[in-house]
Amino acid sequence: MKRRQLMGYAGAGLVTALLTTLGSEFQADAQSSGLSVQWLGHTCFLFTGGGAKILVNPFRTVGCTAGYRPPQVAADLVLISSQLLDEGAVDRLPGNPKLVYAPGAYEFQGIKFQGIAIDHDRKGGKQFGTNTAWSWKQAGINIVHLGGAAAPISIEQKILFGRPDVAFIPVGGSAKAYNAQEAKQAVETLNPKLVIPTHYRTQAADTAKCDISPLDDFLTLMQGVTVRRSNSDTITISPSNLPENSVIQVLSYKF
Repeated sequence: MKRRQLMGYAGAGLVTALLTTLGSEFQADAQSSGLSVQWLGHTCFLFTGGGAKILVNPFRTVGCTAGYRPPQVAADLVLISSQLLDEGAVDRLPGNPKLVYAPGAYEFQGIKFQGIAIDHDRKGGKQFGTNTAWSWKQAGINIVHLGGAAAPISIEQKILFGRPDVAFIPVGGSAKAYNAQEAKQAVETLNPKLVIPTHYRTQAADTAKCDISPLDDFLTLMQGVTVRRSNSDTITISPSNLPENSVIQVLSYKF
């Protein structure tokens, strides 16, 4: 079988490890205690459950993320969607997490991951290259994190994603991620049970250097869909508390 390279961060340098590429089918997670999801700002989230801590898209605090705290949290595995500063700033992470950034199939601590390539712009990837969207099952929850997807989801990609229990979808636009209308189309295509919007303007933005739109632009388009607002940056998701029809879950960032 093919092998893909996995990069791991250790102290001041990057070290290399290898994982065997696996098939794209996902197996059930034996853990049933639920999945903790913490929003660390922008498209960065920490997933804790099933015996693993997985960090997605740590960023550098600049531009649209200037007012967030640096997401320097401990994790076992770090998934990044691109090596741009708002999705792939891994140089200051603590400990020795493994890092995956390329499309492909992987396994880590019994959890299988599928990285799916989607253009990071509306120019066939000529401006910002390829975005890696991530799909995996952790603590019994099917997760899709679209990262900075900017191109429509194809039929082939939809088949790979399946129907997510929870989908993390960029909504704020700019040249390198879905705007509100494109995010709405992604929700309709994936039909996730829970939608968590990402990549939108908050009070963290340096207004002179941030070109993304606020969350309300997306929510206005999604009239008729239930919106739940949490007063916390963290929620716990379990198979038993998932809605059957799509619900938008908005998390709060504690500035």
